[in-house]
Amino acid sequence: MNKRDKLIHIHHCRGAGWKTIKKLLVHDPELKHIYHMSIEDLCTYLQMLPHHAKVFFEDLHQLDMSTLLSEYEKDGIFIITIFDHEYPSHLKEIYDPPWVLYGMGQPSLLNHHNILSVVGTRKPSKLGLLSLEKILAPFVDRKWTIVSGLALGIDGYAHQLSLSSYTVAVLGSGLYCPYPRQHRALFNKIISDHAAISEYPPHTSPQKWRFPERNRIISGLSLGTLVVEAKERSGSLITADQALEQGRDVFALPGSILDDNALGTNKLIQQGAKLVLSSEDILNELKFY
Repeated sequence: MNKRDKLIHIHHCRGAGWKTIKKLLVHDPELKHIYHMSIEDLCTYLQMLPHHAKVFFEDLHQLDMSTLLSEYEKDGIFIITIFDHEYPSHLKEIYDPPWVLYGMGQPSLLNHHNILSVVGTRKPSKLGLLSLEKILAPFVDRKWTIVSGLALGIDGYAHQLSLSSYTVAVLGSGLYCPYPRQHRALFNKIISDHAAISEYPPHTSPQKWRFPERNRIISGLSLGTLVVEAKERSGSLITADQALEQGRDVFALPGSILDDNALGTNKLIQQGAKLVLSSEDILNELKFY
């Protein structure tokens, strides 16, 4: 078994989070010794808690990876590890890139240069939706790839508007468990002609804490992130914060000070995000990349 296959196996094991895999790769860069480590070794060298080390050890020695990988291949799921040359170049630049990506559709979209992320409220106003249409139309015409999170509201509408160009959905669950259920038909269109990806193994169910975690992938894949309508505390602002930490541009549509959905975007602008009145405001900033 080569290093790539070992990483995929480890990534399926319970108890192996991003930091644990990082420690493992520092301790054993070629993953030569992982199958010979005891539960005590895992606790000592990887600082795993005993109950995490126990379930990790069990999965490492009991999971039938051959059957799982055959199932994925049959269902059209591709796997890209951080060791692969196909790994998205923009994403590899961030501090905490996913070790493994699971995807369906066209993997080549992940390495398009002209990629814009779009996030926003799950309950957009009609004005917000019309504004998004106006802003995205030139990007769609120029065949940009639009990345979003498949959520209700702005995310889903951004995907819909981009179906005539290119779009990538980043899930907060495994590919066998796309969320929300209301977007199952949209998900099927995306995996048919575009791409959907997840850093979680395909059978992983959606959990609330996974959605903020996946936001760094949405921003990390792209040159910049556009925020369209966001409350003062929202997942969209988490994505914007991730983008800023990654050194990427953040763009925000302004709104009325009386509108709760504009409090977050207005605050982003106050903190230095680029105010957007037209698509040119974004294109002019990103054309130098």
